[in-house]
Amino acid sequence: MSEGTRTGLLVSVRSAEEAAIALEAGADLLDVKDPSRGAMGMAHHEVVSAVLATVAGKVPVSAAFGEWRDTILTDAHWHLELPLNYIKWGLAGYHAGPGWGEDLLDARRELPVGPELVAVAYADWEKANAPAPTEVAKFAKRYRFRTFLLDTFCKNGKTLLDCMKPAEIAELVAGLKRTGIAVALGGSLTPEKLKSLKDVQPDWYAVRGSVCAGGKREGSLDPVRIKKWKDLLAA
Repeated sequence: MSEGTRTGLLVSVRSAEEAAIALEAGADLLDVKDPSRGAMGMAHHEVVSAVLATVAGKVPVSAAFGEWRDTILTDAHWHLELPLNYIKWGLAGYHAGPGWGEDLLDARRELPVGPELVAVAYADWEKANAPAPTEVAKFAKRYRFRTFLLDTFCKNGKTLLDCMKPAEIAELVAGLKRTGIAVALGGSLTPEKLKSLKDVQPDWYAVRGSVCAGGKREGSLDPVRIKKWKDLLAA
């Protein structure tokens, strides 16, 4: 989880090779996903297994399972047999349905012992047709989730700060942390955006595009960009 007040760096990877690069550059947590399949694109279970073998327990590893669907646990059957630290999925398409909370709790009950289910909220929730971040945060606190991710659903050049004001983000993060919930902030943030978030202290910043060649989330990981983030977070 968090190390005192230091904010760690979560890097999304799509292969064992990228995991090795991120690990060497100082990533604190690795998230396995397929960036070509959206914000929570699920990678093949063999890719996740290869990443875990490369990491060998040096840092925690999470995996994205896509957006919620009735078959989500069945689809991720092989993933759930792996020693993941965290798993997560988005709630895009659920705004019109009142049962998202019940479905999330039911799925959590069916999970094997080991991986922690992350509560995921989208700052651009209206475009995602998902529950609002404040709703998901309230739910996470009520049902004692231990980890929360605030991200953006649309990967179109807009960032977290285009969807929420810094004060709103700070209030959301502080409220979650007061109840013992660790928080990761994603949403296509860049190092330059950290100035606007100086009053926010998440446990991790979650990055992909800003640590890839050309700033493109489907590009190759750039260790220099990862180290730049690490240096900024250590300052």
